[in-house]
Amino acid sequence: MAIQTMPGVALKRSERGVYWLATHWLAVFNVAWGAFVVAPFLAPVLMQAGATGLGHGIYFFYQFFCHQLPERSFFLFGPQPMYPLAEITAVTHSVDPVVLRQFIGGPEWGWKVAYSDRMVSMYTGFWIAALAFGVFRHRVRPLPLWGFLSLAFPMALDGFTHLLSDLQAGENFGTGFRDANVWLAQLTNRALPATFYAGDALGSFNSILRLSTGVIFGAGTVWFAFPYVDAAFHEVCEDLVEKIRRRGVLNK
Repeated sequence: MAIQTMPGVALKRSERGVYWLATHWLAVFNVAWGAFVVAPFLAPVLMQAGATGLGHGIYFFYQFFCHQLPERSFFLFGPQPMYPLAEITAVTHSVDPVVLRQFIGGPEWGWKVAYSDRMVSMYTGFWIAALAFGVFRHRVRPLPLWGFLSLAFPMALDGFTHLLSDLQAGENFGTGFRDANVWLAQLTNRALPATFYAGDALGSFNSILRLSTGVIFGAGTVWFAFPYVDAAFHEVCEDLVEKIRRRGVLNK
């Protein structure tokens, strides 16, 4: 939908800006959100390259969006993608979450990604779904509220039980029922390796749940919200075109 002015009639700059944003909102969002998703991975890259000031700046910024606990985070440029709490506390000498979240790694460890595995999956899943919406937007109907709640529930349950587990452990952080998952081992008659049940390592029960539920929630949010957002911006375009028509502007 293009707007073309008649002789003697000028479009206001604000109108052009509103129209451009209303027709390009998804591209603007995907670029901005993509930068938000990628930036935490730049923190370890910058630390490895010696640009520690910029790296620390990213860690500081993302502390407002994530707990940044190292045992639930990925590491780059080190021998392992994740580390168990026991190895990390051997360095931090504390299980206090406030102290733990400040641990970002080192040359022998690699460097921590600036947000946790759950945030990686949730924010990346949101971004991929938003990119897909750009391709299929004219075929996608909004997800009903009950559908969105169904997709959000697994992550809410997983996050809530982790919170209860951490509260249960108290000062003995890392010893809660979601850290050992004894209940799951008993339920499955210990059919899987011990590393699957205990801890947060990549491939463990906790890790699999955080990654999968994060993606499901992120994609579900886009499916639920973006059709409404797109319709709202389309209505803005139509209202603006009608307003300009009344002022003697042709729409072609």
